[in-house]
Amino acid sequence: MPRNQFERMMFALMTVIVTVHAYVFYSLYVVNGSTLMSVTGESSVLGAVNAMGGVYILGRNLPIWAVVIIEFILAYTLEITVGSPMSFKLACKVFDPRETHPVLFETAIICATVGIMCPAMSFLAAFLYYPYYAGFNIFTFLANWIKLVCFNLPFAFFSQLFFIQPLIRTCFKAIFRRKAETAQAVKT
Repeated sequence: MPRNQFERMMFALMTVIVTVHAYVFYSLYVVNGSTLMSVTGESSVLGAVNAMGGVYILGRNLPIWAVVIIEFILAYTLEITVGSPMSFKLACKVFDPRETHPVLFETAIICATVGIMCPAMSFLAAFLYYPYYAGFNIFTFLANWIKLVCFNLPFAFFSQLFFIQPLIRTCFKAIFRRKAETAQAVKT
């Protein structure tokens, strides 16, 4: 897997691109879709979002693409600075990477990453999507954060473990294997 800082940043970039789109879709369609449709009277979630003038974030309605960009920047920054380094350290506290089967060690890293990133991104989402029109209340904010963690953690765990990470690892190996094979061919 990633062997240097550039590869780690590319791996995180690939992961965050897929993950942010999955979570925006999950949040809009699965968690809030029926509420959005019932409030606006639209027959589709996308129609409801358009009827509302976008997604409510930071006290205003923004288009979906702006929401994806905001969440991408936050998720990528958090993944590079906190998620990846801490998840590797946590996995190393439980398993020795030299003696543990790579699949088991990668699974430990995925689980640690979910355990770090899900509450952190849910905290940021509770701040971004807080109903500011009603005034700010710390207890409402904390309740929204806990609610988001409860909604997101099962989705995060299963999607990362069984879909997103296997996809990203396969793509990463295909992209960087060619680079390694080219470097090996040049040496010989």
